[in-house]
Amino acid sequence: MADRASDHLPSCLQKCALRSSASGIEQGEDRAVGEPANGVAADLAISRRTTLKGPVAVAAFGILVDDHAVAQGDGAAHEPVVPEPNRAILRTKVNGQPVHLTIDARASLLDVLRDTLGLTGTKKGCGQGQCGACTVHVDGQRILSCLTFAAWADGREITTIEGIGSGGELHVMQQAFIDHDALQCGYCTPGQIMAAIACVNEGHANSPEEIREFMSGNLCRCGAYPGIVAAIADAAAKMRRG
Repeated sequence: MADRASDHLPSCLQKCALRSSASGIEQGEDRAVGEPANGVAADLAISRRTTLKGPVAVAAFGILVDDHAVAQGDGAAHEPVVPEPNRAILRTKVNGQPVHLTIDARASLLDVLRDTLGLTGTKKGCGQGQCGACTVHVDGQRILSCLTFAAWADGREITTIEGIGSGGELHVMQQAFIDHDALQCGYCTPGQIMAAIACVNEGHANSPEEIREFMSGNLCRCGAYPGIVAAIADAAAKMRRG
C-alpha cells in the first residue's frame, strides 16, 4: 500500500526518499571515531550530520507535500489577494449618496472630489493647508481636503458645499453670506461657508472675537472679513433656533 501511495508523490519527493535510503548506507560514516560499530551503543550513536538531517528532511517533506496538495486541488484560488500598486478602494457617502471607487492611493480628497466626482465647489487654493478654500466636512467635522488622503475617508461620510442645502433651499449660512455681502470674488466662499457651519456647530460663534479666532484658518484675499463675521453671527442665532 505504501508503494502505491509513493507512485502519486512528485518526483522531488521520490528523490528525497531515495536519498533517505542512501543515508542509511552511509550511517557508518556518521559514527564518531572510536565508537563501536555494532551493539546497543552503536545503535545509539548520533553524529552531527544525522542530527541535522532529520529536521531538514521533515521540513522539506512538509513543504513539498503541501505544494503538491495545492497543485492537485480543484483549481480554487489559493493565492493571497495583492492590491494593484498605489491603488485603494474608497467606499463612502458624498452628500448622502453612496460612492464606491478605485482610486490612486496617493490622491488627495480634494482631487478626488473635483476631478473624479466633478464636485468643483470645493476650491483648490494654496495646496498647503494655509488658506482653507478646500474645507469640507467628514463625519460632521471640518477638514482641509488638500491635506487629506482620499483613502482615509473610506467608510466615512463626506459633505461638500453642494450638499448643505435642503429641498432646493439654501442653507441658512449661505443665505446669511448673501444678506451680509460676505464675499467679493467668491473663490474662498465655499470654504468659508463650510468652516462657518462647523464653527457654529462646535459652539465657537458666541461673539465676534470668538468667530474671528475660530475662522482664522480661512483666508479672504478680498478682505470681506467684516461681512463674514456678521453673516456667521446672524446665521448662528438662526441655527440655534432650528
